[in-house]
Amino acid sequence: MCGFVGFIHGTQPFQYKNFMKQMLETIVHRGPDSDGIYSDEKVTLGFRRLSILDLSTAASQPFSTENEDIVLVFNGEIYNYRELREELISYGHTFQTTSDTEVLLKGYIEYGTKVLQKIRGMFAFCIWDKKQNLQFIARDHFGIKPLYYTQHTTDNTILFGSEIKSFLPHPKFKKELNEKALRPFLTFQYPATDETFFKGVYKLTPGSFMLIQNGHIQIKSYWTHEFSPTTNSLDTHVQHIKKVLEDSVEAHSVSDVKVGSFLSGGVDSSYIAKLLKPDTTYSVGFQGYESMFDETSLAKALSEELQFENKQKHITADEAFEAIPKIQWHMDEPDSNLSSLPLYFLAELASKDVTVVLSGEGADELFGGYEWYKPSEKMEQYKKIPLPLRHILSAIAKSLPKNRYTNFLDNGAKSIEERFIGHAFVWQEDDALALLNEKYHKGPSVWDIVKTYYDKVQAEDDTTKMQYLDLHVWLPSQILLKADKMSMAHSLELRVPFLDKEVFKVASHIPTQYKVSTADTKIALRQAALDELPEAWAKRKKLGFPVPMRHWLREEKYYQMVRNTFEKAYIHEFFDQQLLLNYLDAHYEKKADHGRYVWTVYVFCVWYEQYFPEKCGWSHDW
Repeated sequence: MCGFVGFIHGTQPFQYKNFMKQMLETIVHRGPDSDGIYSDEKVTLGFRRLSILDLSTAASQPFSTENEDIVLVFNGEIYNYRELREELISYGHTFQTTSDTEVLLKGYIEYGTKVLQKIRGMFAFCIWDKKQNLQFIARDHFGIKPLYYTQHTTDNTILFGSEIKSFLPHPKFKKELNEKALRPFLTFQYPATDETFFKGVYKLTPGSFMLIQNGHIQIKSYWTHEFSPTTNSLDTHVQHIKKVLEDSVEAHSVSDVKVGSFLSGGVDSSYIAKLLKPDTTYSVGFQGYESMFDETSLAKALSEELQFENKQKHITADEAFEAIPKIQWHMDEPDSNLSSLPLYFLAELASKDVTVVLSGEGADELFGGYEWYKPSEKMEQYKKIPLPLRHILSAIAKSLPKNRYTNFLDNGAKSIEERFIGHAFVWQEDDALALLNEKYHKGPSVWDIVKTYYDKVQAEDDTTKMQYLDLHVWLPSQILLKADKMSMAHSLELRVPFLDKEVFKVASHIPTQYKVSTADTKIALRQAALDELPEAWAKRKKLGFPVPMRHWLREEKYYQMVRNTFEKAYIHEFFDQQLLLNYLDAHYEKKADHGRYVWTVYVFCVWYEQYFPEKCGWSHDW
């Protein structure tokens, strides 16, 4: 796991290498072991290395052919690099290292851009082909590794890299807030569009590659998440799951450094840990909330049964609030998913012992693990009422105070496309627009964002539609981005064996009835796990990473901390300040549960102060 940044020189020359050193310094956490810079008259590439495979300096990057006509910077891992290496040797290629980096470079020489059809792994990379005057930039199938790009510069410089913060020291980069990002953020709780919170800075779409030649940018897709269920029996699907996961964990465990595993009390991380058999597993909880927000006791019990060492940390409220600015700095964009907090501390804990960890992200999206994927017996019964009557009841419900009953009546008149936007739904859009100043109303609506994906799966059942949306929005823009940024904040490589293209092929063939029912989720996956785990773990419902934030915000110390932020002068720029304070006070006084509303705005404010301090009354030396 590493980090890189590069740029294609614009029309105004300057001291490229000097500025590249500053740019690399902003991402030193991604690669503390070494750095490297390549520069010619057209391109400058910088790299920070976290040594995982072939620890020798021969595998350092930027990595090039002997005559430097092709140069590579690469973040990630190619899990089938050994097989590809043998194939390339059979075609006459020779190798100077045992690294996957050299395999990727030689793979490009042999296959061109079609190397993307060959590789299996998590990656973001840039290949500079001097003979063709071509930049070939690509991102992995699921978006496990981040990749940003922009031409929002004063001299047409094109920048690209692993983190947005690395662009900031470049003297030609125009740092501006994207005014269209705040509206959808309040509802989604994370940046859900391809354009980031920085104007003109974009995320390369997962499963896509970019070609830049003579100033022309072309983006193409090489991978799509297509579901093609078969009529195989449940047992057949279970056997396929067992085999492909064993293979995936074995591939993901290849490393020249020590590997550990994250472990909660759920089936996903437990299954991965059992297959990996690490020396140590890692778990976190919250001090004072062990009975409400904690799976550490379950993780410890499973580790003891499977004979692993389990290391734990219980996070205090003071530690959490102290870490919030660091977390938002590492995230690059505001992200109010509360699970970022425990994940930050979990990565810190593991990084004291190991350089690589395996984790269970992706199982829910592939195998149907979220509760909202399940059909509701009550809703199915309610939908037997004629739709016109349900519309009338929905209209009545909207005029009443919001509660679970009025929400049920309202949702009962909606299609899945109208009522499901993904895991998060923080601010109701009407409430968000009432809070935001008119200048920030022009961002895309929730429907603008999700319609693109729903239009591609109109013929699928509701569960498949939700999975498809989550795979394209929630997973890459939140779950995986958070996993990458929080682990790399501590120079820790996080690998996700469920998010492997071979695992997806198996998951894509499972029909909905073997994924969810009214009573259960991940039916086929849980059945496969029964051969590896005690029944209680294989069947345990998902808890996730619950955080006691709504309780903390009702404590005087943290309430005042947030209020002090909401009272600052710059808040007027974005929000109706008095309305925002009213939300905070109502929550503190237990008149309403506005914890998520308050937290989401607070996170944006903390992020804004980190990245736009000059707008808040102080400066930052990039």
